[in-house]
Amino acid sequence: MARAVITGLGAITPIGSKVEEFWHNLVNGVSGVGPITLFDASDLGCRIAAEVKGFDPLDHMDLKTVKRCARFSHFAIAAAAQAVADADLRVDDANRESVGIVMNTGGGGVGDIADGEKVLLDKGPDRVSAFLVPMLAPNMPSCQVAMRHGVRGPVITSVAACAAGVYAFVEAKRLLDLGEADVVITGGTEAALHPLAFAAFNNMRALSRRNDEPEKACRPFDLHRDGFVFGEGAGAMIIERLEHAQARGARVYAELRGGAMTSDAYHITAPEPTGTAAALAMTRAMKAADIEVEEVDCVVAHGTGTPLNDAAETRAIKKALGEHAYRAAISSPKSMVGHLLGGAGAISALAAVLAIRDGVIPPTINRETPDPECDLDYVPLVSRRSKVRTALVNGFGFGGQNATVVFRQLDGDAGSAR
Repeated sequence: MARAVITGLGAITPIGSKVEEFWHNLVNGVSGVGPITLFDASDLGCRIAAEVKGFDPLDHMDLKTVKRCARFSHFAIAAAAQAVADADLRVDDANRESVGIVMNTGGGGVGDIADGEKVLLDKGPDRVSAFLVPMLAPNMPSCQVAMRHGVRGPVITSVAACAAGVYAFVEAKRLLDLGEADVVITGGTEAALHPLAFAAFNNMRALSRRNDEPEKACRPFDLHRDGFVFGEGAGAMIIERLEHAQARGARVYAELRGGAMTSDAYHITAPEPTGTAAALAMTRAMKAADIEVEEVDCVVAHGTGTPLNDAAETRAIKKALGEHAYRAAISSPKSMVGHLLGGAGAISALAAVLAIRDGVIPPTINRETPDPECDLDYVPLVSRRSKVRTALVNGFGFGGQNATVVFRQLDGDAGSAR
């Protein structure tokens, strides 16, 4: 089994399009939720979202690439480029075959499908873009990042709904364990803020309808939570073998110790109420990471703000951690960045690694009224200074897919988190 370390970070989020800006705002409880500006949402029940603001893809890639990519690929390219630069990673003929990519997503180019059909119906088949299929395909972020950096190792995309961004790190670790790569550019991306998706989630009654109080809309674990807030963005990391990082003198943020994935086998959208399979993902992740329950300092929760998810996740954490569940800090970044679906787990992973780096646990904002079913320590309202040596990250998706990954401060003189 390889020892895997994080050497580079990248972020395109609703509260910052650079890692330190994102982290500053997350720690300070800044909400990225506001009225929808990407399209006219006046006839929708939910008219708020966590949009990425001020993002110009031309700041990150050339015009040709912009035109041939969908927005979720733009985010991935930009976040991955940040991570590569942060890691001071050079991909060239000497190493390009030993670099891999795992850039996951949940919905791919769902908006591009809808827009393409509208063109077909309104203007005819000859006006449909020749680039539509490669724009909307879920594997395109991974492939576009590969083309950007000349990567010729394994390039993978796993579409695992809202667990995809966490599962990316499980898959990246496996590539290192199998010896198929020395370095993996990994993470998750999503840009599904489109009227079609909103209409579907609206009719499912999954979205918060606090249109008049957007910054207070996402309320994970709060008694008065009424649904999640749709978000967009991407998170990326450079994961590499410890020996490889040491040999090139790389700065190390933390260690990726392991992870696991399980299935509820229960329902297409609702979590299994007892949290049994979600707890199994946490238990197996801790086993893979070779850590004891008592070593967990922080759980970066899936924490969507829906009534069913938050209660089920609380039960799962209790099953997995036992009495220690009441001593571990639980934090939900979604309270500020919304739910990025396939990109959510990558943003949560960034929060975990930065919490280890700085000894600060971000808050769960808007958790104002305790819910008797959600009775753990959710770090309500304000961040907390606390030593974080080991952090679990959860991601749960439609269809009952559960993923957990474990990050840990690197031991001894093997390296140091910045």
